Amino acid sequence: MTKGLLCLILHAHLPFVKHPEHDNSYEERWLYSAVTESYIPLLRVFNDLAEDDIPFRITVSLSPPLLEMLSDGFLIGRYVKHLDTLLRLAEKEVGRTSSDPTLNSLARRNLAELQSIRWILEDRFRFDLVKPWRDLECAGYLELITSAATHGYLPLMLRRESVKAQVVTGSKVFRRHFGHEPLGFWLPECAYTPVAEPFLKKEGIRYFVLETHGVLHASPRPKYGFYAPIVTPERLLCFGRDPDCSKQVWSQDEGYPGDPWYRDFYRDIGYDLPQDYLGEALPGGARAPVGLKYWRITEKRSAHKEIYRPEIARERAWEHAGNFMFWRTREAQWWSSVLGRSPVMVAPYDAELFGHWWYEGPMWLEFFIRRMYREQRDVVMISPSQYPEFYPINQVARPAESSWGYKGYHEVWLEGSNDWIYRHLHHAEDRMIEVARRWKNARGLRFRALCQAARELLLAQSSDWPFIMKTGTVPAYARHRFITHMGRFQRLLKEIEEGAVDPLFLKVLEETDSLFPDVDYRVYA
Repeated sequence: MTKGLLCLILHAHLPFVKHPEHDNSYEERWLYSAVTESYIPLLRVFNDLAEDDIPFRITVSLSPPLLEMLSDGFLIGRYVKHLDTLLRLAEKEVGRTSSDPTLNSLARRNLAELQSIRWILEDRFRFDLVKPWRDLECAGYLELITSAATHGYLPLMLRRESVKAQVVTGSKVFRRHFGHEPLGFWLPECAYTPVAEPFLKKEGIRYFVLETHGVLHASPRPKYGFYAPIVTPERLLCFGRDPDCSKQVWSQDEGYPGDPWYRDFYRDIGYDLPQDYLGEALPGGARAPVGLKYWRITEKRSAHKEIYRPEIARERAWEHAGNFMFWRTREAQWWSSVLGRSPVMVAPYDAELFGHWWYEGPMWLEFFIRRMYREQRDVVMISPSQYPEFYPINQVARPAESSWGYKGYHEVWLEGSNDWIYRHLHHAEDRMIEVARRWKNARGLRFRALCQAARELLLAQSSDWPFIMKTGTVPAYARHRFITHMGRFQRLLKEIEEGAVDPLFLKVLEETDSLFPDVDYRVYA
């Protein structure tokens, strides 16, 4: 008898970054490292499980900017060049470490991993990084869902039309890549606003996921807490994150990724070795991680690091997979007896956690799925869209405004380092709506300029820019991107209103900010 339902959800997202004007952009490497360290390793895990006839069901949210980058020939070409550069460096490392058997073993392991990634990319995927996800969905292993167009932070948008544009454009991108309606919608940062619901409903969305308190604080209070979805007034299913699932995998202090035997994320030869030796593997000659690492976490708050031991890390991943399975089955057994129905345990994570931030993450996930299949029968893996097959009737309640950011609300995206952007965004929203209504039947150059203005506004609305300003990783870049998109938007609208659109300027923007080829500015009208 099924005692619990488990929804594993991976949210894959990166901001749209494309810099044809630079030969070696640091920020473009966000995509390259995510593909090498997370996306291809995860796809490899899923395909290996499928080939072994291991049944599993995982939900994957592929954000529209990420999909557009994964299908951009220019960026994929640059990624292949970057990967080949890394392979040459990994080969050099095998020679450099030849006098140290322990380091040399790790260097050879790094080289073999990169060679495997290169082979999968070319021979198995034929350089197509979208089709493998679609194939796994068609085979029944994955449920793919969408998100807002540029991962805009919906609760802080001034006008309903802006929320609509994010939802409609995001759904359109998904349909273009996968040929069907998305059943689920990842609200960026799990940030809820009731304004989005009518647009989600109209796009055929059936469910979304919130942070725990977004469901717990719903009105009226949910009878089953976060162990069952609520039905919103728009008849959408709203699932709440299981805090134990989150803490065990994601917590910096208590989660599995912090185990001292796992590979250290921060210690990288990009910082350790001479710059002239690293050569073109560094972006513009600046210090940066290159992805080749030899050290384990050892002590989290100490600079002292010991050599990485992959065989021990593998044992720890197996143990942690078993531990996660144990707690999910215990959770299901206990709460099914208390609630009188099978609890649903919703476990959403950033996909980039697996492989990029937590090197052993894909291995852990594979071990977990295999052990779930072989060692227990109490918990079933499902996608959220399958939940009504188990419990078709659920409580109606209004979710609480919330996010999964620090302190659970909007503080990360609206505070001293980034609050200045919103007066510009809100003014731009007003102007975009005004021109969309004024020129509903634009043609030719004006039509193209209006569509590009919509792209620039959408790009300026990305939640990544205020997030980066707050966290301080590369705040100058985030400010530059925001100011650049706002400037392009304002120039386009000025030229549109004056009837003097510069075709060369417009063409450059269409080639650089090239996402959403089918965007329609009239979504703002």
